[in-house]
Amino acid sequence: MRYVSTRDTSKTYEFKDVFIKGLADDGGLFIPSSLPDYSEKEIQELKSLNYSDLAKKIIFPFIGNFMDKDELSKIIDKSYSVFRRENVIDFIKIGDRSVLELFHGPTLAFKDVAMQLLGNFYEFYLSKQKEKINIVVATSGDTGAAAIDAIKGKENLNIFVLHPDNRVSSVQRKIMTTGKHENVFNIAIKGNFDDCQNLVKSMFSDTKFSKDINMSAVNSINWARIIAQCVYYFYSYHLIEDHTKPTNFSVPTGNFGDVYAGYLAKKMGLPINKLIVATNQNDILHRAISNGNYEAETVSETISPSMDIQIASNFERLIFDLNDKNSEQTSKDMMKIKEEGKYSIDKEKLNLINQDFLSARMSETETLDIIKSVYQEFNMVLDPHTAIGYGAFDKHNLNGNNIVLATAHPCKFPDAIQSAINIKAELPNELQFILNEKENYDILENDVEKVKEHIKDRSK
Repeated sequence: MRYVSTRDTSKTYEFKDVFIKGLADDGGLFIPSSLPDYSEKEIQELKSLNYSDLAKKIIFPFIGNFMDKDELSKIIDKSYSVFRRENVIDFIKIGDRSVLELFHGPTLAFKDVAMQLLGNFYEFYLSKQKEKINIVVATSGDTGAAAIDAIKGKENLNIFVLHPDNRVSSVQRKIMTTGKHENVFNIAIKGNFDDCQNLVKSMFSDTKFSKDINMSAVNSINWARIIAQCVYYFYSYHLIEDHTKPTNFSVPTGNFGDVYAGYLAKKMGLPINKLIVATNQNDILHRAISNGNYEAETVSETISPSMDIQIASNFERLIFDLNDKNSEQTSKDMMKIKEEGKYSIDKEKLNLINQDFLSARMSETETLDIIKSVYQEFNMVLDPHTAIGYGAFDKHNLNGNNIVLATAHPCKFPDAIQSAINIKAELPNELQFILNEKENYDILENDVEKVKEHIKDRSK
């Protein structure tokens, strides 16, 4: 399989380039030049597979000659052996909708599903190459912890995690900052998540710097993340009992990566009806999908911090599709967004979006009310992000199999849970130790030159 950049389709790349680089040198995102296309019969044949074997089947066509089937099989088995569920996820019924629990990995968030795989991909790659890679990643709370757990202690790999200072929950931060591995560096940036993300993008676009430190990215822009996340859409589809009804997914998302993985599954033939983009009050994606107004506003601090984002990086992949894969037009659109902070989606393109996507926005009060009502009625505790996904179905009258992606364990957001239902959401026993461990992170100004200097001094 060959890949192109959303901003320049004249060059093609192998999976190895796409995985290691993360972001194209022209600032674009990598996209496959063609996709596997599963027939209805082939999709039904996938039903007999357990999660790991399904992942092997879905992922292999995307990785070309990066590794053979046997090598991929061993890596997938190793990656998913650290989850608390035999088949990685849980699929439970809460009221009239199903909930796909994706938080049974080592850092209690859906990011683990892809990140454990990426960490082992890096290890495999470096076992055959004489080089050192420095991973630089921005996090709104969960990505950083998942990336650290996947990379910690691995040879010839450093990881630098930028998080917004005082804008992630204390538990999210402690999972990141209490480790003692010498190849892990945490940086708190005086700003918001978008500032962290912009710093990482600026470092990538400085090709001299990114090449000097051999920089790589594991944010949701990395295509390997997307294909790994695509698997649980296929898996959960086969857990549905009645396929005569349409299947809809509600996905709490800020950076558009997790819901884009569902869109990818649909493009590959999975019979998904609608994907609901569920947002908090930082609702740029809701405004884009509901009325065509993709315009950055001031980021509000909320009880669902992983969605406190105004520029959704993966949305560029959808813009590329809307532009009929015209990379020149996509490049112009992205430059306009960078310079003016906005992009207007015309009626024709909005109609195309709405064939696949709907959206919903939840206020802080609505989010707390959903946590409370679900607990009172079903004795289940939802984290704030999952609550937003759950409540999004109440904004749309969609009949059929309605599936909510549960993206994080509620214990990661103790203040929100306490506020909503007045109980303390406890960490699993194996993570209790972080509450009393010493944290280790540096606080830096939102200044790309200072951040680059800090990273360069530690990337040797």
